[in-house]
Amino acid sequence: MRRKHRKLHVEAELDITAFMNLMIVLVPVLLLGMVFSQTSILDLNFPANSQELDVDLENLQIQLIVREHSLVVADSKGGLIKRVDNIANTYQFEELSLVLRQLKARLPDKKDISILAEKNTSYQTLVSAMDTARSYPAVVAASLVEAELFPEISIGDAPILPTSNLVEGAQ
Repeated sequence: MRRKHRKLHVEAELDITAFMNLMIVLVPVLLLGMVFSQTSILDLNFPANSQELDVDLENLQIQLIVREHSLVVADSKGGLIKRVDNIANTYQFEELSLVLRQLKARLPDKKDISILAEKNTSYQTLVSAMDTARSYPAVVAASLVEAELFPEISIGDAPILPTSNLVEGAQ
């Protein structure tokens, strides 16, 4: 008699060790990459050319001029409102915020401001000035919120100050 031999049928095991190693490395790298890819977008209004401006004495334009040694708040009617000088080569944005809050209390419907910066103004200084002019932290109903100051910001170049050498040379 003949016997039938059955072949042992062994199923192959899946080796997923290499795939698991890849996932262990890939997941943390992707998660870390997401933290550093945050962006912020600021809406800016660029001022019109001086030729296109209609001179209207009823409209008041508030200006924040960023100079090398000070921050100057001025308006189009009366001129200088407040000059905030630097202390130890550091801009005093807290004092600027107080000045802008007082100005906002006098002009509650005003929403726009022009920030005029000198050519050598750093990017961080310009962004800090914009943040200070836009809002300030306030406590409302036991919660810290951002209160609005002047959210509509226009940027431009600061007028050049005449130097004493140029004035003496003209005489």
